[in-house]
Amino acid sequence: MRIVQNGWGLAVMALFLLATIGVRAQSPSVGSSSSPGQSAEGLSNSSMADRRFQLQPGEDPENRLISPFLKHLAQDQAEFWTTPARFRVKDLKWLAPFAGATAAFIASDSWFSRQVPSNSTDLNRSLRISDYSTYSLIGLGGAAYLFGHVTNNDHLQEAGLLSGEAAINSTAVAYLFKEVTQRQRPYQDDGNGSFFQGGASFPSEHSAIAWSIASVWAHEYPGWLSQTAAYGLASAVTLTRVTAKQHFPSDVIVGSALGWYFGRSVYRAHHDSELGGAPWGSLFEKKAEQGRNPADMGSSYVPMDSWVYPLFDRLIALGYIQNGFLGIRPWTRMECARLLDEAGETLANEDQPDEAAAIYRSLASEFGEESLRFDGAANVGAEVESVYSRTEDISGAPLRDGYHFAQTIENDYGRPFGEGANLIEGASARAEAGPFAVYVRGEYQQASSVSPFSPGQLQSISSADFLPDFGPGFFPGGFSIYTGSYSRFDLLEGYIAFNFHDLEFSFGKQSAWLGPSDSGPLLFSDNAEPIPMLKIDNTTGFHIGGLSRILGPARAEFFLGRLSGQQWIYSPPTLYGPNPVDQPFIHGEKISFKPTPNLEFGMGITAVFAGAGVPFTFREFFRTYYAHTSNLATNPGKRFSAFDFTYRIPGLRNWLTVYNDSLVVDEISPIGSTRPSLNPGIYMPRLPKLPHAELRAEGVKTSHPDLFSPGFVYFDDRYVGGYTNNGNLLGNWMGRAGWGGQGWFTYWFSPRNNLQFCYRAQRVDRQFLEGGSLNDFSVKWNQTVVSNQVGITALLQYENWRFPLLADDRKTDVTASLQLTYRPHWNLK
Repeated sequence: MRIVQNGWGLAVMALFLLATIGVRAQSPSVGSSSSPGQSAEGLSNSSMADRRFQLQPGEDPENRLISPFLKHLAQDQAEFWTTPARFRVKDLKWLAPFAGATAAFIASDSWFSRQVPSNSTDLNRSLRISDYSTYSLIGLGGAAYLFGHVTNNDHLQEAGLLSGEAAINSTAVAYLFKEVTQRQRPYQDDGNGSFFQGGASFPSEHSAIAWSIASVWAHEYPGWLSQTAAYGLASAVTLTRVTAKQHFPSDVIVGSALGWYFGRSVYRAHHDSELGGAPWGSLFEKKAEQGRNPADMGSSYVPMDSWVYPLFDRLIALGYIQNGFLGIRPWTRMECARLLDEAGETLANEDQPDEAAAIYRSLASEFGEESLRFDGAANVGAEVESVYSRTEDISGAPLRDGYHFAQTIENDYGRPFGEGANLIEGASARAEAGPFAVYVRGEYQQASSVSPFSPGQLQSISSADFLPDFGPGFFPGGFSIYTGSYSRFDLLEGYIAFNFHDLEFSFGKQSAWLGPSDSGPLLFSDNAEPIPMLKIDNTTGFHIGGLSRILGPARAEFFLGRLSGQQWIYSPPTLYGPNPVDQPFIHGEKISFKPTPNLEFGMGITAVFAGAGVPFTFREFFRTYYAHTSNLATNPGKRFSAFDFTYRIPGLRNWLTVYNDSLVVDEISPIGSTRPSLNPGIYMPRLPKLPHAELRAEGVKTSHPDLFSPGFVYFDDRYVGGYTNNGNLLGNWMGRAGWGGQGWFTYWFSPRNNLQFCYRAQRVDRQFLEGGSLNDFSVKWNQTVVSNQVGITALLQYENWRFPLLADDRKTDVTASLQLTYRPHWNLK
């Protein structure tokens, strides 16, 4: 009745029916593409008994209500509950990744749930969408059966009947699990989702129903329109059950998997291939004649602090790799293997220098499994990548507020640090299974405190951030929270990914590096803690019609995430905060082109929007791309636009590459702007007479005293915490009103062993919080031992700084750190 009253459900059902009827008219018989399997009559009684609950495709296509239907339900349940008894070692290829992903989501469920807006309008909207989408799918199955029966359309009738069978099975199991687990819902008690406490959250029956029906329907009618509608509606149910605070992420993941399982099981056992439809084979194995397509293999990203990127930088600058995109990183492991394969072909056709060949061999040992998958091996495996420990001691007073002053340690995933001893203990693991990939990296972090800001300093910070005056004695400084000590476990990165034709969809806590510089892209870097995001990424270069004939192959990325640590949000006339729940969102897009092997250029934008007092709507989301008003109450968000290029000098490709990164605030593009922030650089992968030495130097300028008020870059009137996540800048460490640069000299003893000297300088405009300066010198040693399984990284850094608002005289600090990394190569294949 609710579907009829809303009309929306009827429209969805009509779309489904028209799409599927149209598909049937275009493809009256696709039985040749199916796998009908052996008939029941062709099997002996003994083999039928052995395979009673392991029906092959098309073995039992007799679908009628009452007797056969009830019998099929019983068989489906028996098949499900006896499956664990038939597990084999090879089943770990799907069981291990799924179990790992579920465990990771259960561990972070409460955190994800707290990122969901709690206002009643958004919750009710999500609840209605999930209800109506589920009702529409249920109504679709019933209408398909009735309409097929009336019109003698056997295919449509079977689709409706199998949809109902799958939905009943998944619902029954979901409710049984609910009774056993009794998990509390996100809105109950403290929102931690405790098990065995009388709740009904795990798993989500809405998701189970939606995916069971959608998976059957998408295979009965495999046209792109019907599949998009079916899976799109099921995905909407999964997502909105979380945003309605009815379920945690792990609830909907398990519920969706349960529905998908029963949809697959029912379809494979009872579908009549003579009616049409698509074959449904194994998820991880394709027919031998089809082969395995690397473009459909899931792959985790290589973290930006990995040792492999400096080596790829050298191979690209030396001309051995022509198609690597430096402006969008991190890369997936499969993309790294592809680039490595390109380097191998180039080396085979040239007089290869010993150094390039050694780099190639080192990378080949890291990505050997991925290279085999390009040659046809199955994309199945799990591995503990690393176990590491870092001890760090800072003698003297360090800086930790880069948004207002500076920071002693930069581009370190926002890890906390303080004066005295700091400790990090962590591990990372990944798994791949067909089109899926899972990555988890967790750490225990212990950090000392830094000197807290005084009331007078907080007042100055408040004034620099243009916070409104609410009377004597009240100043929302907000940043004093980041001066305390830390002792916590942090899921540094954790996501699940799905790859389809080199288009990877990933969801979880992730980072990005959107620019060619090493000091940190102006648009988005790993200077701040990774954020929970949905990322859609073309993992390798692709062509855009006739445009690529001019601009060459392209690579693009989109993400939508949510920030943390925004203490104050000003939506006139109200100042909101502190509010840990209703945090703003951020979206970002970047596209890069390679017109020639020597030239790469890219354009990107990010925008901070929504949050406390500013609801998330699609209208406001799209307005962030083009709208900017001086009226703060109607301005949709804070937009940053970037343009960068990298150019390898022709004829000097073996030793000189120049690049530049640029950024503007609330403008369309830095191109043609009179006020861009700039980050130019040069890179020399080898020096004359010193073939094992490299040099990189970059300058950064974010100060515009003649054009803006002091500290304008990365600042916003509405989002007082600015372009930060948990207090750390999302862009370049130079901050809001600085200029300076960074230089590195690296000597390579071997591809994994080097000694690096670095100098960093920063000057801050005196008009911004009285200005200041920072200089630091560091030396870093990287060494591997025990067949490259153990890595040693030692760092010694001397820093002196002067910020008059913080101290009357110049301060110094010395940082000494030692990190041991063990790469055990514990894996399942």
